[in-house]
Amino acid sequence: MGETSGNRVTGSGRGKEGDVARKAPDEDVTEKDLEVGPPKEWAAGIPAVAKSLRMSYDQMGAGRTFLTLARVNQKHGFDCPGCAWPEGDHRSPAEFCENGAKAVAEEATTRRVTREFFAAHSVSELAGRTDYWLGQQGRLAEPMHKPAGSDHYTPVSWDDAFAVIARELRALAGPDEALFYTSGRTSNEAAFVYQLLVRRFGTNNLPDCSNMCHESSGSALNETLGIGKGTVSLGDLHRADLVFVVGQNPGTNHPRMLSALEMAKRNGARIIAVNPLPEAGLLRFKNPQRVSGVVGRGTTLADRFLQIRLNGDLALFQALSRLLLDAEEAAPGTVIDKEFVEEHTHGFEEWAARLRDLDWAEVDEATGLDRSAIEETAKDVLAAKSVIVCWAMGLTQHKNSVPTIREVVNFLLLRGNVGRPGAGVCPVRGHSNVQGDRTMGIYEKPGKAFLDAIRDEFGFEPPRDHGFDTVEAIRALRDGQAKVFFAMGGNFVAATPDTEVTEAAMRGARLTVQVSTKLNRSHAVCGEEALILPTLGRTERDGDRFVTVEDSMGMVHASRGRLRPASPHLLSEVEIVCRLARELFGPDDKVSWAEFAADYGAIRDRIERVIPGFDEFNARAEEGFALPNAPRDERRFPTATGKANFTVNALEVLRVPEGRLLLQTVRSHDQYNTTIYGMDDRYRGVRGGRRVVFVHPDDLAERGLADGDLVDLTSEWPDGERRAEAFRVIAYPTARGCCAAYFPETNVLVPLDSVAETSGTPTSKSVVVRLSRSGTATA
Repeated sequence: MGETSGNRVTGSGRGKEGDVARKAPDEDVTEKDLEVGPPKEWAAGIPAVAKSLRMSYDQMGAGRTFLTLARVNQKHGFDCPGCAWPEGDHRSPAEFCENGAKAVAEEATTRRVTREFFAAHSVSELAGRTDYWLGQQGRLAEPMHKPAGSDHYTPVSWDDAFAVIARELRALAGPDEALFYTSGRTSNEAAFVYQLLVRRFGTNNLPDCSNMCHESSGSALNETLGIGKGTVSLGDLHRADLVFVVGQNPGTNHPRMLSALEMAKRNGARIIAVNPLPEAGLLRFKNPQRVSGVVGRGTTLADRFLQIRLNGDLALFQALSRLLLDAEEAAPGTVIDKEFVEEHTHGFEEWAARLRDLDWAEVDEATGLDRSAIEETAKDVLAAKSVIVCWAMGLTQHKNSVPTIREVVNFLLLRGNVGRPGAGVCPVRGHSNVQGDRTMGIYEKPGKAFLDAIRDEFGFEPPRDHGFDTVEAIRALRDGQAKVFFAMGGNFVAATPDTEVTEAAMRGARLTVQVSTKLNRSHAVCGEEALILPTLGRTERDGDRFVTVEDSMGMVHASRGRLRPASPHLLSEVEIVCRLARELFGPDDKVSWAEFAADYGAIRDRIERVIPGFDEFNARAEEGFALPNAPRDERRFPTATGKANFTVNALEVLRVPEGRLLLQTVRSHDQYNTTIYGMDDRYRGVRGGRRVVFVHPDDLAERGLADGDLVDLTSEWPDGERRAEAFRVIAYPTARGCCAAYFPETNVLVPLDSVAETSGTPTSKSVVVRLSRSGTATA
């Protein structure tokens, strides 16, 4: 690798796969150069291609750019470390989007974080840096250890690192004093052995990133359809007559979805966008792989834009269903799929009776929509033979998220839009393999059948008591119930709510361990003792081994990196788990940890015997296969009633006190989850800054504020106020009474105890705030 100096690799800096190492920025970013222009009316096009190539070249150089982007999302290539959107049977030579290219560039960067970097920068100093600056420093190069009482990380051998972890785990009063977090990028094989280690240790404390995003989807769908996943394939989306895109910004968060929506439009579908913000990607898409997307106007995607008030979605879908019931009464036998309802569903009569008492005044107040817009949308539904509803975190992060998603299911069941071609539910997962991790058993509340299968296959009795989810894990750290925190990927501190509480809780841990590819805030906000364990990325070779992932639509396929590892000191996630297990349980443990570390095929053999749907896993992994999906494949619904369940859900209007606004936290276009790629949000017209809040011009005028003013955001809760300071106001065409700002900067406004009913997901999309000029505390 050559000698090292600071955080830059020196020596030749060039290999067969690479380019000269690029220097990370020394200076942190500021907001002094913030510029705001008008929002864009279309997404992608040549600017997306240019930004992709510019960032790839800056991070990787020309050679590595070609090697990586030519293989991302290709068969016998590697799965994008960004979103979980599926690939079709016919793949483009450039099967990636702008943000996928950014994710690959960040991982395959030639920048390195070495021991000299940690010697030059204390933990205290790193805690004061921005997420962007931390991420720009490059790939972690070797294991690092912060001893208790020290303010610096120092190098540590892998053996010594595992010994530290095993020592602290054995010193606990019980297994439940340890927490084992998982991020979505973890492969199926790594997730399986990770949950096996945790349950072998004796706890179900397996919080994961799903707890903060689509837990509400899983809770609602398991109850109503019997499966916690979507019920559509990519082909279904292409052949649907009508597609709802609700609480979602695909142009930024999963841009390859735009190509699927474009295909649906070409096949005759209508698209209805439901969102408080007018997102460019849903207005018009200029596909850079089509001539019309390069030199033409591209494709108008949304035929109808319902600019709904935050938290109004439950009311909208109840209103649409009520209009469908009215249409059935006016023309019996022409609207409701009575055969499907009678044969495959339960609870219809009770639900329909309650819906006939719907209060239209509350619908108007909750949605903020004109009644005519809802009525016209109902006509679109009546004209469609097949309907799909897609959604993301705009639906899942409210107190009533689970009832809202249950109401989406009611709407679809009414006309038989589940379990047939071109129809169904489509929760669009975020992080690559977040769905696969759950399939592999990363869950704090595992079912009896799964635990029985683990027992029978591995010969030990796994714990049966439920563990902590993400919010409960933070509470346990805060209250001293948990002492050790282990994270398989992710940036836990930046991803979670109630920032001050979470950071204090993490600093109170006896030991924190982060398995990571890049530097992030969770390395700087750590326990008394801390370890950083650097791991291979998706883009890198892992000997002759490969891993597998599951996409957002239940397709499983192989992922095989091609680049030389960023450092000779990296281990794969599987190796890290298995070597820790051997240190913790000894070389004679009944689980074959050494075999698993050497042969991932052996892990897949065990997955096949434990988890239904993975028959002939090793034989099918390279080409890929679809996991069984009873509602989609058989119109079978494995719920408590044996049928798809209509559910009764109360419509409760979220009323905001006078002078307050309803805030949702969102991503910028130069961001993926907590990874900040840059300081721009091109589609919303923002350059050079992130501390901004988008507010309707009329709402600003009512508060005596103007575009460009500097304000503090204060959220109000029963346990007190929380403040995020110094945000520039942007006059923006959001829904009246609503505003938006980026996370993680505004996570501080969301209390730890403000969570969705049933799912426990933080309520980051419905935060009551007041705006005051910076430096004042005006109520």
